[in-house]
Amino acid sequence: MKKFPRVCPCFVVELVSLADSLEKLHAKIAEYIANGSKLGWLIDPAKKQVHVYRPGQPVQVLDNPTSISGDPELPGFVLDLEPVWRV
Repeated sequence: MKKFPRVCPCFVVELVSLADSLEKLHAKIAEYIANGSKLGWLIDPAKKQVHVYRPGQPVQVLDNPTSISGDPELPGFVLDLEPVWRV
């Protein structure tokens, strides 16, 4: 029987849809962080919020940001959120 390797991504992004449970998505990203992810973003277009997860830190909630930077975990990576908020 083949098995998949147990790997955890360094960076996780979840986009909240109308069918999603926000509570379940928070728990999902928290589990990624607990298992080794260095950065997680939970993007909620309906509320125009981004929840930022990092190990050993409280969740940071950004209200209506125009962009979000991945620094220092992803140096130079910036996500433009304007197109996301227009959906």
